[in-house]
Amino acid sequence: MARLNPIQFLKEVRQETAKVTWPSRNEVLISTVMVLVLVTAASLFFLLADQIISFLVGLMLSIR
Repeated sequence: MARLNPIQFLKEVRQETAKVTWPSRNEVLISTVMVLVLVTAASLFFLLADQIISFLVGLMLSIR
């Protein structure tokens, strides 16, 4: 395995990052808002499902 010079490594890293297509500020904002909305929707869904299951289990256990 060849050893790389740290200076050469950093030059190569800089060259590779120059090739990256970075998202615009607007794209980042829209993606962030979409993630927050979907996380909120998922958490509300699981909260509702948990409450319904909890109610049904409590109802079944209190029937004895």
